[in-house]
Amino acid sequence: MTLRELEYLVAVADTGHFGRAAAACNVSQPTLSMQIRKLEDRLGVVLVERTNRRVAMTAAGERVAAQARRVLAEAREIATLAKALRAPLSGPLHIGLIPTLAPYMLPWAIPALRKTYPALMAVVHEEMTGQLLGRLAAHTLDIACLALPVQNARLTTVPLFDEAFLFACHRTSPLAKVRRVDPAELASENLLLLSEGHCFRDQALAVCGLTAARGRAVADFSATSLETLKQLVAGNTGSTLLPAMAAQDVPARGPIVLKPLADGGARRIGLVWRASHPHGGEFAGLAAALRRAAPAVVRAVNR
Repeated sequence: MTLRELEYLVAVADTGHFGRAAAACNVSQPTLSMQIRKLEDRLGVVLVERTNRRVAMTAAGERVAAQARRVLAEAREIATLAKALRAPLSGPLHIGLIPTLAPYMLPWAIPALRKTYPALMAVVHEEMTGQLLGRLAAHTLDIACLALPVQNARLTTVPLFDEAFLFACHRTSPLAKVRRVDPAELASENLLLLSEGHCFRDQALAVCGLTAARGRAVADFSATSLETLKQLVAGNTGSTLLPAMAAQDVPARGPIVLKPLADGGARRIGLVWRASHPHGGEFAGLAAALRRAAPAVVRAVNR
């Protein structure tokens, strides 16, 4: 069998249609259909169920297509490895970031990467932690930047920096007058949080000594972004916790007051990639470039 035949099979499985699969593979429909037939004859199993109205994968076809995706991913990594041997970290690199990090890190991280690796083309994906880890496992992402720790023996993790949490409240709040906020005091606050699925929500609850089940400090409203939380605090709807980079643009004389936490609560941000990735040996250098470029509001973690 050939990689091309496997590519055709995966395209049919993904699109559920011979015509769309052929278009995706830039071949004619008869050519694609004939190659699928050849693959079936070679394997001795029916992979695709054909009717006048629809195309469906058989149980065998689903299993073979799943394995074909892995084979094609490995083949792409061979090509990537060969390119890496010619020029380190050149061409497209798919980088994932969590939503509470991407808007605040990308403005300084991308220029730093371009300076260090001028031939690198960063392709950015902004998704939550679970989705990024799934994409790493599926080989559709090269590297991810997220909050540590990540427990997975198949992944390599390298710390970048520690980012402090700041308490954000309205200027009229009693806590706006204290020097440092004791996290224990937040149990009685109308604490605004991100919606479930964001790792920062769990981190904020942990800082306050709460759990989602107890939730006595959780406001009725859950936001989908830190920017929304800031607007709600400015409108005196409640208070929240913000990572340091997200708090940089809060005006000093505006309605939001920022206070450090008495226990110095923070999150550790790091890079994560598959241990088998062909660029794995070079990602440590990429991490070093990001540490050098990190703003003063975070503390670089040197290995």
